[in-house]
Amino acid sequence: MKVVVIGGTGLIGSKLVAKLNEHGHEAVPAAPNTGVNTLTGEGLAEVLDGASVVVDVSNSPSFADDAVMEFFRISTTNLLKAEADAGVTHHVALSVVGTERLQESGYFRAKQAQEGLIKDSGIPYSIVHATQFFEFMKGIADSATDGDTVRLAPIKIRPVYSDDVAAVVGRTAVGTPVNGVVEVAGPDVFQLDELIRKGLAAKNDPRTVVTDEHAPYFGAELQETTLLPGPDAHIAETRFADWLAQQR
Repeated sequence: MKVVVIGGTGLIGSKLVAKLNEHGHEAVPAAPNTGVNTLTGEGLAEVLDGASVVVDVSNSPSFADDAVMEFFRISTTNLLKAEADAGVTHHVALSVVGTERLQESGYFRAKQAQEGLIKDSGIPYSIVHATQFFEFMKGIADSATDGDTVRLAPIKIRPVYSDDVAAVVGRTAVGTPVNGVVEVAGPDVFQLDELIRKGLAAKNDPRTVVTDEHAPYFGAELQETTLLPGPDAHIAETRFADWLAQQR
């Protein structure tokens, strides 16, 4: 089965391509550095020729409200049109647990818009909602940093290893379209402020994490369970503590 992975040279995409190829599929990475640009349409028709499945794990280079909305609207529209022309029978997209509850954030409004385009496309689809990757903890800290202080709300979070996400996305891609959402999360529940405090300490990062109930998360104020998946989520095996120990 030919599977084209949009964003196939990034963190999740490269892992996904490797896993699919290991299982005997023809996984093709597609990204600007491979000659495929979803914003301009360059290379899409060629790379999608003969593809049964397209997996979109691409992300916007900018998180600014207007830029991220433009990225997901244009790239998704171009991609879905090219898929329809090529006869693709399964579109898979990676998104974020809680997207529909985070609409104060420009980034998550853009992700919601992306999901809406997919659902309205007429192409059978599966959307994988993942919790925050272990590898993204520094990014969360950076987004909440003011000087030497990191302000974070004490909300619950269930982070997940990117390898485990790639495995779920891969199984979803070669399976039957669910025409809905599949969730994946890590095995442990943390408070966001405590999790980032642990992560920074392990890296000898001198920043101080301050607990602030009203601290925004990428522009959105969170409720305690905003970032948690539902009861039917796939629970991955890799624990944050084990992953963190391997990074030292």
